[in-house]
Amino acid sequence: MPTYTPPLRDMQFVMHEVLNVSADFQAIPKYAEADAETIDAVLEEAGKFASEVTFPLNMSGDEEGCTLNKETHEVTTPRGFKEAYHKYVEGGWPALSCDPAYGGQGLPLVVNQCFYEMLNSANQAWTMYPGLTHGAYAALSTHGTDEQKQTYLPKMTSGEWTGTMCLTEAHCGTDLGLMRTKAEPQADGSYLITGNKIFISAGEHDMTSNIIHLVLARLVDAPPGIKGVSLFIVPKFIVEKDGTLGARNAIHCGGLEHKMGIHGNATAQIVIDGARGYMVGQPNKGMQAMFVMMNAARLGVGNQSLGLTEVAYQNALAYAKDRIQMRSLSGVKAKDKPADPIIVHPDVRKMLLTAKAYAEGGRALAIYCAVLLDKAHYHPDEKVRKDSDEMLSLLTPIVKAFSTDNGHIATNACMQVFGGHGFIKEWGMEQFVRDNRINMIYEGTNTIQSLDLLGRKVLGNNGATLKKFGKLVGQLVEEEGVNEKMAEFINPIAMLGDQMTKFTTELGFKGFQNPDEVGAAAVDYLRVAGHLVHGYFWARMAQVALREIAAGNTDPFYQAKLQTARFYFAKLFPETATLMRTARSGSKVLMDTDLALA
Repeated sequence: MPTYTPPLRDMQFVMHEVLNVSADFQAIPKYAEADAETIDAVLEEAGKFASEVTFPLNMSGDEEGCTLNKETHEVTTPRGFKEAYHKYVEGGWPALSCDPAYGGQGLPLVVNQCFYEMLNSANQAWTMYPGLTHGAYAALSTHGTDEQKQTYLPKMTSGEWTGTMCLTEAHCGTDLGLMRTKAEPQADGSYLITGNKIFISAGEHDMTSNIIHLVLARLVDAPPGIKGVSLFIVPKFIVEKDGTLGARNAIHCGGLEHKMGIHGNATAQIVIDGARGYMVGQPNKGMQAMFVMMNAARLGVGNQSLGLTEVAYQNALAYAKDRIQMRSLSGVKAKDKPADPIIVHPDVRKMLLTAKAYAEGGRALAIYCAVLLDKAHYHPDEKVRKDSDEMLSLLTPIVKAFSTDNGHIATNACMQVFGGHGFIKEWGMEQFVRDNRINMIYEGTNTIQSLDLLGRKVLGNNGATLKKFGKLVGQLVEEEGVNEKMAEFINPIAMLGDQMTKFTTELGFKGFQNPDEVGAAAVDYLRVAGHLVHGYFWARMAQVALREIAAGNTDPFYQAKLQTARFYFAKLFPETATLMRTARSGSKVLMDTDLALA
């Protein structure tokens, strides 16, 4: 059976020692009292909830799955899920980072980020039920009317109601401009929504009294394509003027997907048959509102893989220390045993350190982005808000794609540490691999994230935002460039930072001549950018560790951090050289292949 220990020490290191988040929060009036002690105390209790309440349900939930009653269209979640959710609500956990105006606790988003990393480690399938509600909350709080906010946000804040996002249709997938779900205006200002959606996570369940679906649909006179899409609130139960629940709306679960992983989450086929809906935002401007939720979901999906990377690493490490097999190549290490623990073997250590490096690098990036999100929304300085939003826009596809790709690499590596036992269900490792696999697909496949990064976020503004991140790298290089102890961390990012300008310009020029060149290079490009970002944060973490050691701090945490940083730069970061070469190989070897693919 797997185990899980919340990585509180590493979270504290990133927040307080590397990023000094309290200083950022002191500049934001609503967070001025969110000091390190408060954040740490909340997360300690949050870790207990994740490890003691939801983690014990992970394997049983995967084995049992969800059940649909085809007559009533109601879904029953696995044993214990509903009770765990009630404890989640009773503990006030849904309200952590929500606005006090709607009953929230008003804590910084970084607190919720760290809590959800732990929840994803503990039980990704369960966490998706409350998780999507945060995105729906964000969309409504940004684009909803005052009446809509007062009607829905307090109940979503308390956790009494959950939310979903209903985008995908069977025939169009990510190409939302092809959707067919229609919305017909009614005399009372509402709309009747008709259509079918698929792959709706947490689309139906027995945990809450109401589910607030945010549904994309097309008005009868809408222009074609993505410019003719509107967003609607379609609740499972109609909410009356006094806030009570009225009639059952004409939206129901027509089927559950039988899927590779996240069995404990109800991935629903949603049938909408003249359901009552209420427009969010302006007609034909639905994507503006939905993108608030989609971007939140993309950051959340990266967090899912971060959580799975961490828990897979913890269990693989424990197994490698205990499992004995063969002798060390450099001589016997465990003289009192018939064989050595497998952790003595170089390649086992490589697999473990790969997971550890991607978990700790991904955590630093995720926490940094959570702070950017808070600054973009609430910082009193307009320029800081704008700059933070711009940087977050650049980093969001990297969080989503790089973190989930790394989660795939890491969970597979950790399963490999177990050898044949990793393939067996009782150890839990194969579930981490299966659950993570969806993260590379939904909320925009990682290829779409790559096209978004290179095509829109980088080339779309002539690399202006990328240059701003490059300045952060440059500042660190200038600060530590003469420090010999930092050379092994600074030199690689300085070199890649210089190369990125030429690399990006070259791809942009080729793409201007032939757009397929962008499509052919984008995936490799995102991974290079991901390493530049991870490399920057690993250099900053090494910087802090070296300072602590120089000051006489004997905590082995800092030496461990340096050892992991050295591994990352020696064994993982050099992948960038190959990626730039393959990105430059062009589109011809892909597109001039009609005979090969006949």
